[in-house]
Amino acid sequence: MTYIAKPKFHHPGLKKNELGYTHRDYEGKISTLCAGCGHDSITASIIEACYELSIEPHRVAKISGIGCSSKTPDYFLGNSHGFNSVHGRMPSVLTGANLANRDLIYLGVSGDGDSASIGFGQFAHSIRRGVNMTYIVENNGVYGLTKGQFSATADRGSKSKKGVTNTDNAIDLVAIALQLGATFVARSFSGDKSQLVPLIAAAIGHKGASFIDVISPCIAFNNHAGSTKSFDYVREHNDAVNRLDVLVGRDPIAVDYAPGTVQVVEQHDGSKIALRKIDADYDPHDRLGAMTFLQKHAAKGQIVTGLLYVDPDAEDLHAHLNTVETPLNTLEADTLCPGSAALDKLNASLR
Repeated sequence: MTYIAKPKFHHPGLKKNELGYTHRDYEGKISTLCAGCGHDSITASIIEACYELSIEPHRVAKISGIGCSSKTPDYFLGNSHGFNSVHGRMPSVLTGANLANRDLIYLGVSGDGDSASIGFGQFAHSIRRGVNMTYIVENNGVYGLTKGQFSATADRGSKSKKGVTNTDNAIDLVAIALQLGATFVARSFSGDKSQLVPLIAAAIGHKGASFIDVISPCIAFNNHAGSTKSFDYVREHNDAVNRLDVLVGRDPIAVDYAPGTVQVVEQHDGSKIALRKIDADYDPHDRLGAMTFLQKHAAKGQIVTGLLYVDPDAEDLHAHLNTVETPLNTLEADTLCPGSAALDKLNASLR
């Protein structure tokens, strides 16, 4: 339970990073999610990435919305800044915080319901503006907090736990992010820690809008035969760049398969998913090629994972707006409000 604090003591022999921190220093409270939930695996990957990068926890601001995914920031980086906003409003809160203090590292954690439905417009504008952030969507295709209704990312033809078939077309957030101009775009699987950790680390180091869509099966409502977000289906239809850890029977297993191959994953209830790793010769600097590759394999029912696109020369929102290097929240009042003479001069220049 989140009200139960983790013990602060730990073994003195725990491995430390360059700052002298252990993994424990990057943890948060005890998770209240279902045992075996893919979201907890994403939390573990975020902890591992921050540990490996030797990030000072107080330099991180974690922002979330509403949903199972938006609960997870409470489970990592307990000594960082945090803000749990309202449903779908994480992007605008993060944008405002980033404009006020550009010196922090921003982690936006959201879900498919939070970002692809009520927050779809906010997602789109934060991406197109190039906000310097790592935007992670923990995508399970259902509304887990309200008993498993289809979300906007649920694939057409997929079936709910009760056997209802989804008749709506799915929103592919990766394809949208590519179209909107995100300069770092990736997709991964919650069980593929060897892939997800370096993706998160690279996204944090990227200056610009970094977006990672993480398929994260909901073991309570979307891990059955007929689901396209289940462990088995993702494993079976995955086109990924590296190894895959899978939760079967709520116990994690490791699956190692080569780039360019497809791995079928069977879920707890017998349903299957297919993961495909990106070929070794894939070019992640070709935005149009990434969009074509994505659609090509989507037509085959395969879920492409890995780093799909990155712009090494990207600029962020502060560069677009030509803001000062000093964080705005540290500027003095006379600098922020230079007086009526300066205002008159500005107005005259616009006439």
